[in-house]
Amino acid sequence: MTRGTTNPNRLRRMDRWITATHGAELRRAADPIAVDLGYGAAPWTAVELLHRLRGTAPRTRVVGVEIEPARVAAALPYEREGLRFRHGGFEIPVSGRPVLVRAANVLRQYEESEVAGVWQRLCARLAPADPATGSRGGLLVEGTCDEIGRRHVWVALGPEGPRTVTFATRLASLDRPSDLAERLPKALIHRNVPGEPVHAFLRDFDRAWAAAAPYASYGARQRWIRAVHALSADWPVTDRPVRWRQGEVTVRWEALAPRT
Repeated sequence: MTRGTTNPNRLRRMDRWITATHGAELRRAADPIAVDLGYGAAPWTAVELLHRLRGTAPRTRVVGVEIEPARVAAALPYEREGLRFRHGGFEIPVSGRPVLVRAANVLRQYEESEVAGVWQRLCARLAPADPATGSRGGLLVEGTCDEIGRRHVWVALGPEGPRTVTFATRLASLDRPSDLAERLPKALIHRNVPGEPVHAFLRDFDRAWAAAAPYASYGARQRWIRAVHALSADWPVTDRPVRWRQGEVTVRWEALAPRT
């Protein structure tokens, strides 16, 4: 059981990214099921997920899953058309194969050695890829954020495994990009040490941020865009300025994956 800490609008950055990058998969799915895994002591994040996903994929259904029965009971009054709550855990107790599983602040309490097994179990429940339609399959989004959602880092995984790592922040509150290190997901947080790729990435990001200081006179957004543009010369950044403007940057997982 997680601590259950939750606040309204806490996962807005993650949800915004999901709708932008995974909305097409939800729209084309025959049965677009999304799971909010470990939603916590109150159901706010599941309610918000339904609202945000239906803005881009109106047929989406959301199931909130919690391992603590009392939290499920407390959430039942919030059920509505398209939103249900279920007792369960990593087995994902829903019929069908989810097109999305969001697990925010769930694996923080686990050991690093357990993460790969949990990822594998959750990815096995995702909707499979379908080359005939161009579908890449379902998506698992697993990461960590602060209490009010200003800083967030998550890994996106498909049925085949990890794909990308996204860093997202409220730029007005950022001193330097490495401030996001404290929100690295469990798979990476203990690897922020010299010799590991994620440490090198954050070091280079800080250097690019410092070099972009003259752009601060145009605002933190312009400084971030310039820094990410410079960073992309040496790191496999997968998104474009339209996402950078949101205070985001997404990098291929292979570039940041821990060294064995």
